[in-house]
Amino acid sequence: MIAEKICGKFSGSEKKTETVVIEWFERDKKILRKISSSGEEVGIRTEETLNQNDIIYEDDKRIIYIDIAPCDLVSVSVSDMKEMGRLCFELGNRHLSLSIDEHTVKCPYDDPTFEYLKRLGFSAEKVHEKFEGYIECRAHAHTNTHSHSGSHDGEHHHGHHHEHEH
Repeated sequence: MIAEKICGKFSGSEKKTETVVIEWFERDKKILRKISSSGEEVGIRTEETLNQNDIIYEDDKRIIYIDIAPCDLVSVSVSDMKEMGRLCFELGNRHLSLSIDEHTVKCPYDDPTFEYLKRLGFSAEKVHEKFEGYIECRAHAHTNTHSHSGSHDGEHHHGHHHEHEH
């Protein structure tokens, strides 16, 4: 079966229900090949970002919806905006995807990040849960172009132009 669109949000049904489990980092993939909870091979081909409980197939008898797998995360509790800013600066420099709410920041777990945050004095803990509502951080490309003008018979001028693409 090929699912090509999101048909709605699952919130319970009398129909037979099946899930297709995906990892959080697969949500934006345009093509996925998965196995449903009933063992059926399911191809997913959509331009839309997949989210928890998105229905990818529905007929008179059954519904198939997305279930995002839990994963290991670093969860950091913060007490004020200054600490939040400091934490997000440190994690942003690592180009990590973050889930941010009023008092907690979460990111995918890895030992170096976890240990680094502990050394900096943050109250980091390892949790295992669904990674939802995250902001994906991407590296910014910076290009520098330099133009040189002037004659080479004495006077030499350098005009520098810096382009920054964000």
